[in-house]
Amino acid sequence: MQPEGEKGIEESGRTRLLRAIPLFSCLDPEEFSEVQRRIVEKRFHKNQVVLLEEDTANYMYIVYGGKVRVVHLGSEGSERILAVHKRGDVFGEMALLDAKTAPATVIAMEDAEIGLLSKETFDTFFLGNHKVLLQLVAILCRRLREAQLVLKAITLPDAEQRLRSILNHLSQLHGVRDARGTVIALRLTHKELAGYTSVSRETVTRLLHRMVQEGDLEMLQNRTILLKPGFRQKAQLL
Repeated sequence: MQPEGEKGIEESGRTRLLRAIPLFSCLDPEEFSEVQRRIVEKRFHKNQVVLLEEDTANYMYIVYGGKVRVVHLGSEGSERILAVHKRGDVFGEMALLDAKTAPATVIAMEDAEIGLLSKETFDTFFLGNHKVLLQLVAILCRRLREAQLVLKAITLPDAEQRLRSILNHLSQLHGVRDARGTVIALRLTHKELAGYTSVSRETVTRLLHRMVQEGDLEMLQNRTILLKPGFRQKAQLL
């Protein structure tokens, strides 16, 4: 059982995180408190399914901790990664708007804490709020731009161009700048990168090795990727 002090700190952290999300910051204090009270929190282990396609019309999800990947599952169990969501991200709002399932499954990339907000709560507190609706439009526009970037990347004819384009995209979404370059703050396996780029795992491994040899990137010990200045210069040519 969690000690009372730690539980209070965790709840305080949840509140700060929610208030930093534009969808929730638009609510007045009473509405915010009521919505937060209705959120159901769940914990998921690495590689555990968070959301199946048939469940997408029931909840909106808030990532309290960890990361999840949105994937399209092939007939033989293969995964094509469509997006990655991290702490502070929300997802599932589109299905709540049109009551249709999304053609994707969500899987925990690492141990994750997720908040579930029901369609009933969403309809009651969000759809009647003009400021929230504007934020929803902004979220949907951002999702569309990201989908277009991924689609552009996976339709490039050359496998190395695809991988470079996806790495550049991930650096824009999850990159942390330091003196060495940009660190992609995701622990991605070669198989997961292959799922993002729609090429084989063996091809990803070969191309990453080549990029390391050329000095464009560095594979760090914690499985994150450091993109060096040379990588950025070549990415601008894609």
